[in-house]
Amino acid sequence: MELQEKISVPIFTAVEREVFLQDVYPLRRPAVLRGVDLGPCVERWTVEYLGNKGGDRDVKIHVSSEAQMDFLHKNFVYKTLPFNEFVKRASEMNHTDFFLSEDESYYLRSLGEDIRKEPAELNKQFPALADDFHIPPFFELEQFFSSVFRISSCGLQLWTHYDVMDNLLAQVTGRKRVVLYSPQDALHLYLSGDKSEVLDIDAPDLKRFPEFVKARRYECVLEPGDLLFIPALWFHNTLALQFGVGVNVFWRHLPADSYDKKDPYGNKDPVAAARALQTLERALHCLDELPAEYRDFYGRRMIQRILLDPRPLDPQQQVWLQN
Repeated sequence: MELQEKISVPIFTAVEREVFLQDVYPLRRPAVLRGVDLGPCVERWTVEYLGNKGGDRDVKIHVSSEAQMDFLHKNFVYKTLPFNEFVKRASEMNHTDFFLSEDESYYLRSLGEDIRKEPAELNKQFPALADDFHIPPFFELEQFFSSVFRISSCGLQLWTHYDVMDNLLAQVTGRKRVVLYSPQDALHLYLSGDKSEVLDIDAPDLKRFPEFVKARRYECVLEPGDLLFIPALWFHNTLALQFGVGVNVFWRHLPADSYDKKDPYGNKDPVAAARALQTLERALHCLDELPAEYRDFYGRRMIQRILLDPRPLDPQQQVWLQN
């Protein structure tokens, strides 16, 4: 969007583990990593190969007659298709067989075997494809949380949201535009939970979302074989410029007990943050007992208390604030 400050995501080439951990990771900013070995998937994962290897196992998918999928208002439906039929349809611009319209869009986000308990893992849901993909060794094995297999129709745009774990988005095939926003710009994104209410980030309704112009826009285009490091809490919005296949690898960068153990998606707020937000809700309900002028006054005092928190920042927090 013209009115937003636009910043290009930096590109690092031929990044190995030590370089990532010393030069990229400590900055806590998005980075495109080019030339990392992802395995033979980059050459192998054609439509035909995926269909043959993935077979006719049923997969649950998102289907929408609109290219901009909106999770908050659910402008899509969930359907089930054999995997090979899904890949065929997702790779086409127009369909002879369809659910909603001839030009409907498709999106697969793989799920665990027990979707309420188990995170997605490529080697469990798609074992015939897993050996083709090499997980980059940029974190310790015990930190691993999930490897999410994703397939998108050309033109599909996914809603802006954040995750609470660090992750690497591996763009295996196809090109994808990614727009990111810093956690510091959260107040300009009109949040509903972990998602932004601003669906069209390229032509937003500025009468509804006037503060959105203040958010700094970090942008990159991923080519086949690229990795994008997305630090936890960074908002991201993806647009498939071509039919594309990717894998998201998430890992726990905080102590394991910081996370909700009943969260198979890895997007629930850390336990301490959830408690703090619940406490805030209770405090606001307490203020409801007072007249408006008192609610306003003590609400401002609460904000001042948060902004003037005297506790010193650790080095990582200082880096985050500089972003």
